[in-house]
Amino acid sequence: MSRPKNQNYKGHGLSKGKEREQRASIRFKTTLMNTLMDVLRHRPGWVEVKDEGEWDFYWCDVSWLRENFDHTYMDEHVRISHFRNHYELTRKNYMVKNLKRFRKQLEREAGKLEAAKCDFFPKTFEMPCEYHLFVEEFRKNPGITWIMKPVARSQGKGIFLFRRLKDIMDWRKDTRSSDDQKDDIPVENYVAQRYIENPYLIGGRKFDLRVYVLVMSYIPLRAWLYRDGFARFSNTRFTLSSIDDQYVHLTNVAVQKTSPDYHPKKGCKWMLQRFRQYLASKHGPEVVETLFRDIDNIFVKSLQSVQKVIISDKHCFELYGYDILIDQDLKPWLLEVNASPSLTASSQEDYELKTCLLEDTLHVVDMEARLTGREKRVGGFDLMWNDGPVSREEGVPDLSGMGNFVSNTHLGCINDRKKQLRQLFYSLQVQKKASS
Repeated sequence: MSRPKNQNYKGHGLSKGKEREQRASIRFKTTLMNTLMDVLRHRPGWVEVKDEGEWDFYWCDVSWLRENFDHTYMDEHVRISHFRNHYELTRKNYMVKNLKRFRKQLEREAGKLEAAKCDFFPKTFEMPCEYHLFVEEFRKNPGITWIMKPVARSQGKGIFLFRRLKDIMDWRKDTRSSDDQKDDIPVENYVAQRYIENPYLIGGRKFDLRVYVLVMSYIPLRAWLYRDGFARFSNTRFTLSSIDDQYVHLTNVAVQKTSPDYHPKKGCKWMLQRFRQYLASKHGPEVVETLFRDIDNIFVKSLQSVQKVIISDKHCFELYGYDILIDQDLKPWLLEVNASPSLTASSQEDYELKTCLLEDTLHVVDMEARLTGREKRVGGFDLMWNDGPVSREEGVPDLSGMGNFVSNTHLGCINDRKKQLRQLFYSLQVQKKASS
């Protein structure tokens, strides 16, 4: 990105013309006071910049991006933590619009079978603009449950379930509170979405999965999948007889921690390894492999659906938090994608997961310029897509029939990240010495 430097532009990374690999220190900035700040402050050679100081790395919030991105000159090595129009994937209405468009494109270009691989989001209507289409669909299926969600809020705010049209007549009266997510829009739209009435239950309770995907580039698409994540459980046994009880239907930690029965130390989370082992013990490893392959498909297809609309900028990366629901038929559903997944820890186990996640994110972003660009694994991240599917096997895979192809994803598998990082950085040092 090259922009003229004038009085309206602020430059970053312009430190006496030093090349990226020659930098003695990396100047970072963030306004987020949580696990992220701990990781950044403890990273060797990284120095915090406050106020208007020049920075090399900025983990910004989306409001800063909206107000400043177009007026900021960034040097070659500078990195920021969001793509300019990230909302094409992370606003609920835009996500569905792009997935619907992509599905039609696939049907035209590759046929109905390929298009069916996009059937992982519930039937959804944007309100109020698609209200009449929604009413038509609503009347075709009387008695089923629908869920209303504000398109740009987080942490379960403004969500409610309904079965009668009169229940949503006053949905526009729902007022936004001042502490809503920073990228709220001036006029609040909602989506009306068919509620998944048959969620897979563990111990009688509903849950969803939070999974982390790191995108380094959209053109070409280069995406990494983190091995760890967690299942978020509701605190109350599932029932459709009380659709007004948010503790039954919403798994957001921000909602569940207000429950009278919530235990702060125990929390409501399982790590993904535990979840995967539980499913394997109940259904067998082959069934679980199929499920997790279907979840991989959600990541790839959702990213491909916005690949041509998101502005791909070499200065940008994004750590997305995917929310996935699994139903009783072991079919995964995409609920939403978060541009700013919570980095605040709810327990010691949660703190350790998010610390490792962020450390490995910084390893992949590679401000220190240590990687070769050919790595398929960095810590807990596995390269899932690199302008095409990435094989677990070494060398270039034969994709002609895809018969023996196994994708390079290990979601919910063992994450021996410390051992892998030691081996990786040792081999990189050896390579560097040999070439010098």
